Amino acid sequence: MKQVPLLIDGEFITSATDEFITVTNPANNTPIAHAPCATESEMEGAIASATHAFSKWKNVPVTERARVMMRYQALLKAHHDEIATLLAQETGKTFDDAKGDVWRGIEVVEQAMNAPALMMGETVENVARGVDTYSVTQPLGVCAGITPFNFPAMIPLWMFPLAIVCGNTFILKPSEQDPLTPNRLAELFLEAGAPAGVLNVVHGGKEQVEPLLTDPRIKAVSFVGSVPVGQHIYRTATANMKRAQCFAGAKNHTVIMPDANKEHVLNNLVGASVGAAGQRCMAISVAVFVGEAQQWIPELVARIAKVKPGLWDDEEAGFGPLISPQAKRRVLGLIQEAKEEGAECLLDGSTATVEGYEDGNWVGPTVFNKVTADMRIYTEEVFGPVLSCMSVDSLDDALTLVNNNPYGNGTSIFTNSGAAARKYQRNVEVGQVGINVPIPVPLPFFSFTGWKNSFYGDLHAYGKQAIRFYSETKTVTARWLEDDVPSGTNLTISLD
Repeated sequence: MKQVPLLIDGEFITSATDEFITVTNPANNTPIAHAPCATESEMEGAIASATHAFSKWKNVPVTERARVMMRYQALLKAHHDEIATLLAQETGKTFDDAKGDVWRGIEVVEQAMNAPALMMGETVENVARGVDTYSVTQPLGVCAGITPFNFPAMIPLWMFPLAIVCGNTFILKPSEQDPLTPNRLAELFLEAGAPAGVLNVVHGGKEQVEPLLTDPRIKAVSFVGSVPVGQHIYRTATANMKRAQCFAGAKNHTVIMPDANKEHVLNNLVGASVGAAGQRCMAISVAVFVGEAQQWIPELVARIAKVKPGLWDDEEAGFGPLISPQAKRRVLGLIQEAKEEGAECLLDGSTATVEGYEDGNWVGPTVFNKVTADMRIYTEEVFGPVLSCMSVDSLDDALTLVNNNPYGNGTSIFTNSGAAARKYQRNVEVGQVGINVPIPVPLPFFSFTGWKNSFYGDLHAYGKQAIRFYSETKTVTARWLEDDVPSGTNLTISLD
C-alpha cells in the first residue's frame, strides 16, 4: 500500500509516524493509500524550513517570483488531464468535473502571474514642502493553508500560489481524504523552480492542524471546510495573533421568478443542485419558486431523475459517489428525517447503487417539495445530491427567506426583469449573487466573497483581497534636504 510522503524543505520524505489515515476509493471503499499523521518533529521541521526559506524568498524580486508562477502554470496545463485523472480516482468525481476542478485552480495561478501589478504601492509627492509619501507592499512571513476534500486541486491553488508570489512561504495541510492530488501539485511546483522550503506539505488530522494555529512563526492561516471547524480555526488563530480567513458552510438559494426562461432555469438547476453529488460549497440546495413558477417543479423533477451516479470514467454518469461512508450515512439520515418532518419526497435516491460497485458511497438525486424553514433538511448544509423546493408568493417573500438564513455564501435569481434582478442583488444579504447564472463563483481577478456564517475573517480568497491578506502595507514619508534647510525647532506634528 502506497504511503503518501510529506514535503519538507524541498524533499519528499517518508514519515516516521506510526499513525496513518487510510485513503479509500469512494466508489467501492477499497484502500488506495495511507496518509501519515506527521510527527511533532516533522511539523517542527516544516515550520522551521518555511521560516528559514522566507529569509531569502522575501528578497527575490517580484518579477522572478511571477516567472515561477508562469512556469508552474505551463506545467499544470501540460499535466492537466493527468492531474484530473488522479483527482477523479481519489474523489470519485466524474472526469469532466475533475477537469473543471483543475482548470479553476489554474486560473488562480494565472492571476498570481500578475503579481508585479497587483503588489504596486501608491505615491504622492509634495504632501508637504519637499516631502513625499509612498506605500510599499511587503510579505508577512510563513502562511498556512488547511483545505477540504471536495476540491483537492482548486482550493490549494487558491492559497499557496498567491501567498508565495507575494513573497511568503507556505505550509499546506490538505484533506486526509484525498491527499494524492495536492502532493502532485507540489511536485510540479518544485519542477517549476520553487526553492526548497518555500512550499511544505504535511498530512494528518486535528493534531497536525493545531501547531499551524498556535506557532508564533506562522503569521496567517487560510481554511475551507465545515462551520464548527472553521469557527475553531478562526478563534484559535486570531487568539494567537494571526490573520485568518475561514470559509465555512453554505445554504445556497436560487430564486425563480415566473417571468424567467423556463428551459434555461430547468437546465441550470439540474447541474447546480446534484452536480458533483452536491459536494460543493456553492451548490444550489434550495430552489425558491415565486408564484406561478412553482408549476415547473414536476418537470424539474423529471429532468433531475434522468441524472445517474456512476464511476469517474463513465461518460454517462452525472456525478460520482460521496466521499466516505460517514458522509453517505449523514445524507441518508437527513433524507429520512425530512420525510418524517413532513417534506414531500418527489424523488428518492436513498437506495441508489452502481452495478459491480455496490459497496460505494452512492446516493442518487433526491428532490423534496413543501420544505419549511424549520426542517433540518433546510437548516443544515446537506452536502449531497439533494434539492429542497420551497414556494413563496413574491420576490419580497423570497428575500425575507434568504436573508433569514444564517449562511451567505452564494445565491442566484432567474428572471427577465431587470428591476427584479437589481432589487434582489441590492437587498439580498449574500456575498455572491448570480443573475440567470446558477453558481456565481467569480473568476480569480475578483474575490470569493461569502458572508455571514459562510465566512469568518475580513479579507477573502483570491483576487485583490487575497493579495492584501497575504501582504502588509508599509508607508514611507521622506524628506531630502536641500540647501534651504528650515530654521527653528518644530514642536508640532505638522510637516511644514
